[in-house]
Formats: sequence, C-alpha cells, structure tokens
Amino acid sequence: MSLKQRADFSVRKPGKGMVLALAFLLLTAAGLFYAVHETTKATVTITKGEETFTVATHADTVKGMIEEQNLDVKEKDELSSSITEPITGNMNLEWKPARKITVSKNGEASSIWTTASSVGKVINNQNIDLGPYDELNKEVTAPVKDGMTVAYESAFPVTIKDNGKTKEVMTTTAQAENILKQAGMTLDSNDRLEDGKNTTISEETELDVVRVEKVTDVVQEKQEFATVTRKDNSLADGEEKVVKSGSKGVVEKKYEVVLENGKEVSRELVDQTKVKESQDKVVAVGPTDQTSIASRGSSPSESSSGGRTISMEATAYTADCTGCSGITATGINLNANPNQNVVAVDPAVIPLGTRVHVEGYGEAVAADTGGAINGNRIDVHMPTNQQAMSFGRRNVQVTILE
Repeated sequence: MSLKQRADFSVRKPGKGMVLALAFLLLTAAGLFYAVHETTKATVTITKGEETFTVATHADTVKGMIEEQNLDVKEKDELSSSITEPITGNMNLEWKPARKITVSKNGEASSIWTTASSVGKVINNQNIDLGPYDELNKEVTAPVKDGMTVAYESAFPVTIKDNGKTKEVMTTTAQAENILKQAGMTLDSNDRLEDGKNTTISEETELDVVRVEKVTDVVQEKQEFATVTRKDNSLADGEEKVVKSGSKGVVEKKYEVVLENGKEVSRELVDQTKVKESQDKVVAVGPTDQTSIASRGSSPSESSSGGRTISMEATAYTADCTGCSGITATGINLNANPNQNVVAVDPAVIPLGTRVHVEGYGEAVAADTGGAINGNRIDVHMPTNQQAMSFGRRNVQVTILE
C-alpha cells in the first residue's frame, strides 16, 4: 500500500452503520433513564368525596405533590395527612373539600365552612344535641351542598289547661293554634282560648282552653194570683169575706244557658208559655172600703181612692228599643231616669198623665204611646233588655188610680 493510500484511509468518514449504532445507544440510554425515573415515582391514591384517583409523583411532601399535580386544594379543605408529611410509596390521601353554608340556631344565623358530608355531621360539629321534639329543616342524612341553610329550633315545654286537666307539650311552634294541633286537641265552634288562637307562645306561656257549651233549660215558675176586692153592703163596716180563693198560675220559661268549663256564665230567656192561668182571689169588704183593686207582688197606693180595673194585654220595652228615642210622649227622659215606672197606653182608653197600678209591675204613670199600643194594650218600661224579656207578654189587671 502506498503512502497516499494510507493517508486516504486515515481520514475516511464513519460509515452509516456506526451512526445508527450510536443513535441506538443514545435512545437506549434515554429509555433506561426514563424507565428508572418513572419507576422511582411514589404512587398516591386520593379519595375526594365519591371520587377516587391515583397519581404518581417525585415530590417529597404532600404539599409538593399538590403543587406538582395542580390540585385545587383550598385553605378550608381538610386532608387526612399534613401538607408537610413526606410522600411514601403507595400512599393514601383523603381530601374533603370545604363548603360554605348557613347554620341557624333558634333564629340566630351564622355562616361557616364545613367539610362534613351530611347535615347530621354538621349538627354534631356545632355541638347541637338534637332532641326528639326539636325541629330540623333537613334530614340528618341529607348531603351538604354549597350555599345550603341548616335551620335548627329547640323544643320548649308549654302547659295546656283543658277543663281542669293539665297537659305539658314539647313544641317549637310560636302559635297557640298549632300547639293544640300538635297536642291532638281540637276546639269546637264555641270553644276558645283564653288569650286567643293567635297568641305568641314562649316557654313561660300557659294555654287555657275554655270549653263553651250552649244548652236549653226549661223551667216552670209559679205566677202569683191577684186579689180583687169588691164592696158588699151586706157586710158590716170593715168586714172582709173571701168569696173565691185564688190559685197560682204556671209559666213555662225556656232559657238558653251558656256553660264555660261546666259552669254557668249566662242565661237568656228565649221563650215562655203560660201553662196554667192564675185565678184571682175575690174578697168582699164592708161599705167603708171603697177600693176595687187587683194586685200581684205589690198593691196600689193606699192613698188612692179607688177606680175601675181593666183587663189588658201587657208587654215591656226599654228606652233604647228599636225606633225609641228615650223620651216619652209627655217628655220624660227615660235614659236619665231608667228606674221610673212608665207605661205606654192608648190615650183613648187611658188618658196620658193618668196614674195606674199594673198587676205584677206596680204603680206607674201613663206617659207614653206606641204605634202598636191600641185599645186594651199597654207597654211597661223596663231598665234593661233582660228585664223586658223576662216580663214577656201577659194579661194583667190595670187599676185606674183616682
């Protein structure tokens, strides 16, 4: 081989095979490096609520892993391991995201961050002892969601008195009517609460139930008989002789009676019927007694000189009756004089201004008139509606006093 040939050989470029071999060597080295790099990563299994996923990391700590994996862990979130805890192979990490909710306790609301998964756990974390009668606006098993409101009302005792019986009810409601429903109690149409159904309730409140009953009471009352005197010239002066014995009448009265918790509180006369007519007692007197009197309960004035007696139908009225002004036809103010005995008459039968004695009413003055008072009818004035109702309608003897 010549010197020139050796020189050419010494500067010859590498062949294609050598380049390929070198490239393969580099790729193999890179693969080995990657394989070694990957196999040295730690595996972390993360559980977030219902979701579970796995990550591989070269980070040394939990914080480093979070940053490496770009996990959106917020300050209020809860991790099962500290962020400074070292990463170990096949590590398990529980991640509980925090949610902002509103918790209301007996009307006082506040916002909190919580990682609790259920409403029941929220209640426990707030140190609320949920009693059997307390009220919660959510089921304890309900999942916690962002922005939700958990409202808690603690029950308090309320005492209910019902017709002599006492019952204690645990409640959270502030309305009396709702408490009665909760206690299984009902009010009939006439029943009531002493302080009303809409009373606002607190722990110190005592509910008084008033049971109201309306009943009808029918009673029979004796009606006094009148004593009529007649002049008898056959008798000696001042001598008296019973010509006919009197007998009492019977009036049946129907009352509407109101009972509260079994005790009578009012009684109103609604109807009356005459069952038996009274029979007058007739007394003959000697000629010096010139009176001819009919009386019941009271007698005509002894100063009267006597006069005719008329059988009349009597009713009663008050100063404030329908269509009444309270001033009589002769100018007497009955509102100012409620106890004055006044009768309304037909002036054609009894002239206005006449003094009369009305059986069962007493002496009165004929000082008023009325549209329905015609002929042998009179209307006696009473101070109250109850007295007017009790008087009713009856036949009476009216004596004209001279």
